[in-house]
Amino acid sequence: MKFAPKLISVLLMAQCAVTFAKGNADTIFYGGPIVTVNAKNEEVQALAVQGGKIVAVGTKADVTKEWQSGSTKVIDLQGQTLMPGFVEPHVHILVTSVFEGLGLNLSNFTLPYDTIQSLSQKMKVALKDVPPGGWLIGFGVDPSRTSPFMAELTASDLDKISKDVPIFVVNQSGHIAYVNHKAMELAGITDSSPNPPSGGIYVKDKQGRLTGKLVEPPSYLPFMAKMPNPTEAQLFGAIEATLKKIASTGVTTASEMSVGGNFGVDKEAAIYKAIFAKKASPIRVRGYLWGQALPAGYNNIKPNEGDDHLRFIGVKYISDGSTQGLTAALNAPYSYPKGSKWSGALDYQDAEIYKLAKPFFDQGWQISTHANGDKAIDQTLNNYSKLLAGNPNPGERRLRIEHFTVNTEDQVKKAVSLGVVPSFTIGHIDYWGSAFDQHIIGSERAKRIDPAGDFKRLGARFTLHSDTPVSNVGPLNYITEEVTRLWQLPPRKVLGPTQAVSVDDAIRAITIDAAYQVFADNIVGSLEVGKQADLVILEKNPRKISPDKIRNIKVKETWIDGKQVSQN
Repeated sequence: MKFAPKLISVLLMAQCAVTFAKGNADTIFYGGPIVTVNAKNEEVQALAVQGGKIVAVGTKADVTKEWQSGSTKVIDLQGQTLMPGFVEPHVHILVTSVFEGLGLNLSNFTLPYDTIQSLSQKMKVALKDVPPGGWLIGFGVDPSRTSPFMAELTASDLDKISKDVPIFVVNQSGHIAYVNHKAMELAGITDSSPNPPSGGIYVKDKQGRLTGKLVEPPSYLPFMAKMPNPTEAQLFGAIEATLKKIASTGVTTASEMSVGGNFGVDKEAAIYKAIFAKKASPIRVRGYLWGQALPAGYNNIKPNEGDDHLRFIGVKYISDGSTQGLTAALNAPYSYPKGSKWSGALDYQDAEIYKLAKPFFDQGWQISTHANGDKAIDQTLNNYSKLLAGNPNPGERRLRIEHFTVNTEDQVKKAVSLGVVPSFTIGHIDYWGSAFDQHIIGSERAKRIDPAGDFKRLGARFTLHSDTPVSNVGPLNYITEEVTRLWQLPPRKVLGPTQAVSVDDAIRAITIDAAYQVFADNIVGSLEVGKQADLVILEKNPRKISPDKIRNIKVKETWIDGKQVSQN
């Protein structure tokens, strides 16, 4: 039976009338701008919450008259701004917890850059806390942000820190690691060891000797197998601390992009289920299973399994490496070092990665593919075309490309035609923009990284993310980075001004469009009647101040389901 649009509207209104009892809101907010991020980007004066849902938005007079009772908690924003809770579409919660909560965090997003000497000194200090039989595990060294440029750790450098304690240090990109000889000994990796499958490399010098550098996560596995695992209490504690830290940035929904990448899919899914079962997460999580960890025919977890707080929705694959790490797969060689013929490498052949993804696509999983370089983007788009063949509405699958860093205009057009929603690591511009422009890929390719402007002009969605631990979670920072496109290193420069977008566009990329990307736009992402009351209170209105100052706005409170979960 078909209903006219007007009748459908009446039926929905009647349903809301049954669901929500007017005159008895749990909470009403007013006294500051309320940025709805609805289709008209309206700001309103008041918002009412009942039973965890938004039941009214509008003028203060109307909302209070219809919804306030003697038991309603009335919150005067006192000039502060209320917005939808931010949606972070690409994080690695467990990895961040292990590296930043249990290991040595060497990340440096400030100036001046580190040197090999300063990094070594930090590791020497941390060595004192390594228990007998333990490993020194670190994260965050970055040759592209080290002085001198591209200075890299070697096994010999790490041997100077310790020849007895195994050392394993992951590059900021996550796609490269460095080990000492003791770690190689324990892992059983020698000069004659073959490279592992799926893109892994044990790097050797011209004489065929191991340098201590590992490329791509498959090369990490022999080392991880020998590391002592954290206790359950340590791991759960670190994850819960990371979730609270994410909530403090105003994020109310985040996508864990590597369920199974460390301890196996079933074990990691069980960890998340346990955390949510005891209501220890202050945010919603959308989970993506780590494709490389899935055996053929895997169906222990079903597509869309879970509820509105924890739901498993996708499968993620890695097609290449890191642009700043010189391992992303490009169609033309890197500009560094001068005269280089190296253009990176794909982790899989075209048919190989298609064969892996097809069964899970057919099961109904959303497919997400990490593709930094234009060669990897070509491969991904071609395989997505095959997956979507014959689908009259390809956009309904909301296929994802993560990073979409080095790209062409034609690739953007093809992505839009397939309904692909890209997510940009916008810190590429801020922290690595000068390195891309001046050294790694040259100005012509660098000005196109993270092409939000192109997607916007074609009327398509895009999102912004941290890829934590690759960069820090901070949605307000993403807005500043996307709108200004200024790189950090002096003298500062705008990288690709035609790819900048407006503040409102950037806000949508961290709210409603990110919610759309993770199939949660029906419940979060905007402040509209019927949606969950996932909210963030900001010190200032990002729509009313200079874009370069938005990153400095303080997040005051984070609310989920109409309840405060974080206060700063």
